[in-house]
Amino acid sequence: MDFGIGFLTNNIMLPILDFFYGIVPSYGLAIVALTLVIRFALYPLNAGSIRNMRRMKVAQPLMQKRVKEIQERYKDNPTKLQEEMSGVYKEFGNPLAGCFPVLLQMPILFALFATLRGSPFADINYDVNVQVFPQESIAQIQPQVFSTSPKAIYVSDGSHFPISAVLPGGNKLVVGEKTDVRLQTAEGETIESLVAEYNDDVDSFQPRWEITKGAEFVAVAQDGTLTALAPGEATVRVQAPGLAANKGFLFIKALGRIGVTGDDGAIHWDILIMILGFGASLYLNQVLSGQGSATSDNPQQAAVNKFTPLIFSGMFLFFPLPAGVLMYMLIANIFQTLQTFILSREPLPENLQKIVDAEAKADDNRQTLPFEPGRSKKKKA
Repeated sequence: MDFGIGFLTNNIMLPILDFFYGIVPSYGLAIVALTLVIRFALYPLNAGSIRNMRRMKVAQPLMQKRVKEIQERYKDNPTKLQEEMSGVYKEFGNPLAGCFPVLLQMPILFALFATLRGSPFADINYDVNVQVFPQESIAQIQPQVFSTSPKAIYVSDGSHFPISAVLPGGNKLVVGEKTDVRLQTAEGETIESLVAEYNDDVDSFQPRWEITKGAEFVAVAQDGTLTALAPGEATVRVQAPGLAANKGFLFIKALGRIGVTGDDGAIHWDILIMILGFGASLYLNQVLSGQGSATSDNPQQAAVNKFTPLIFSGMFLFFPLPAGVLMYMLIANIFQTLQTFILSREPLPENLQKIVDAEAKADDNRQTLPFEPGRSKKKKA
């Protein structure tokens, strides 16, 4: 049994998606609701990471100085060195503490990402590798059912089933042999029978079969009948259509649309707007957390922080994602930015606030950090 990403997708993400689609029959709103539910569920974990990042931003300069002194002083006494380092981490916090909440939530976020890249938001492909042998090898081939891993397929709005691509006689054929490449459940229900039962518009869901490799060795009809032509290896692709791939939402033309430009070179403004919005929200989130502020002591890090939003946004131009996934990422990032803003208003721990106050007194020209609550603007001389 799968207890990984597939388990989270089938048992958490899709039921939530179906629930909200049942309330408001809009896949766009269902994506919004699903994203917000997951982000609110992960709020405590994410808050821990944000708080730790704030504290490290303040404590890091003094902490690094203290660590360097301890390492120099107790370099010949490992036991005392470890004891003093534990004291430093106890006083200022462990820089790695914020990584654990992030790692803990990654499987859920990966499952959400996989859900939005799957059915019904995108066409689902099954690749079946087939081997064709000469007629004289027929006695050596033992018929054995071949099946791919199941994928959740929506056959109608709100109705999905775990479907596999199956070859009843196996994927080893002899020249002249015919077999069927079927889409069916583990119980043997074909996708055609499920569509007929759950979808009033049968023509809206028509699987497609094609040869992606070795067209000279096999042939496939549009009913899924596979014919072996000559000895060799071939790959048959079965595609189950995504019901919501061409459905729009607000300014988004199609949730399954991919890429900033179309095949005709036309600009997809909906995709471009979401990419730019993602970059802007990422930059704002950095400013609020203090990562975007330039520091004279580490100009290289400041430059990296400055260009990170641009790099991440530009990445989607070369590695395009479906519009539905981009919408999720934009909403999630806006949520993250709001969460960072709320938590940045929290008072710092007393020992760290003393550090901030001491630095402010020592350097009247010091730049105000965005996360420091209650800091008044400096008066002009």
